[in-house]
Amino acid sequence: MRRLGLTAVLAFVLTVFGFAPGASAAEPAPAALAFATDSATTTPGGTVKLSMTITNNKTYDVWFVYQTIDPTWLTTQRPDLKYSFTGCSLATAAGATSCSGTGPSNLGGNYGATIPPGQSRTVTLTLRIAADSGCNGNIGFYSYYYAEFSDSTNTSGGPVYTPETRVLCA
Repeated sequence: MRRLGLTAVLAFVLTVFGFAPGASAAEPAPAALAFATDSATTTPGGTVKLSMTITNNKTYDVWFVYQTIDPTWLTTQRPDLKYSFTGCSLATAAGATSCSGTGPSNLGGNYGATIPPGQSRTVTLTLRIAADSGCNGNIGFYSYYYAEFSDSTNTSGGPVYTPETRVLCA
């Protein structure tokens, strides 16, 4: 009991005088995925651009990215909401180029071959709402990703959620 009391007093003194180990500032993840949409709402027959940006926060190149995109549980609960991904483009220094793989998985190849340290790549998918889709519901997605770096390390993250798009009645 005496040892426990001595340990508690010592911990208190160290804390009061600022010698106790503190929480260090959190470092950013080696790679980060972020989503944005060009509109929070649309109507049946409309489109929304869904942008996905992966940022390399490491000091080594990203060599490989694997990414999935799937509808959220609430989106799947509204079978009257009909949508599809109809286009894909990769923003580059020379402009936008077409990409493929707009299905529910394997989106990582769309980011281009290498992402240098401190840089980002943005892929934009076109989400088309069917003309006969239901309305007054939200469409949202979530994603998991895996990235490999040139120093033979890797990282994974997710789920990362997209902003929801509200399908309004016309």
